[in-house]
Amino acid sequence: MSAIHGFRELQIPRHNVFLSYHHANDQIYRDHFEHLFALTHEIMVSKSVQIGDIDPHLSTETVRQKIRDEYLRDSTVTVVLIGSQTWQRKHVDWEIGSSIRHTRYNSRSGLLGIVLPTYPRQDPTKFDPYTIPPRLYDNFKCGFAKIYSWSNSAIDVKHWIHEAFVRRNQVTPDNSYPNFVNNRTGLRWF
Repeated sequence: MSAIHGFRELQIPRHNVFLSYHHANDQIYRDHFEHLFALTHEIMVSKSVQIGDIDPHLSTETVRQKIRDEYLRDSTVTVVLIGSQTWQRKHVDWEIGSSIRHTRYNSRSGLLGIVLPTYPRQDPTKFDPYTIPPRLYDNFKCGFAKIYSWSNSAIDVKHWIHEAFVRRNQVTPDNSYPNFVNNRTGLRWF
């Protein structure tokens, strides 16, 4: 690593990151991501919901309010971990929508997606836009979000998170997709 490159690395602050993902399918990747980048490399501060943090018997609206007020409020970047069925989850859609909305109590977060190794695709450099969460895909199209393939590189992930943090005030997000009312089924959303 050159002296200049190393100096630039020191200039990038740690950001508060909220991880959005399919809890039943992708918990292992969420745990690995947090362990690798929050604990081992210390490039981010995790502001994510832990298993058991929220009573699963609460109403959907109460769960959403708790996530918004207790977790998203403190985050500056939302990372969506994209597995095979992530696009189907109503809470993933809601978390993306809430995190890119600027309100009196919550500032807008940056947004990025990371395609997990379990995501089904023929070409490792491409993804099917209709199997990416639709609100994330709309923001990818407008330039507010970027989508990357999984990496264990702390340098790569640190840059991705910081670039999303910077973009949050440079590009206007697209939050026009209708909110999911229920989880969805099928192979694609379109």
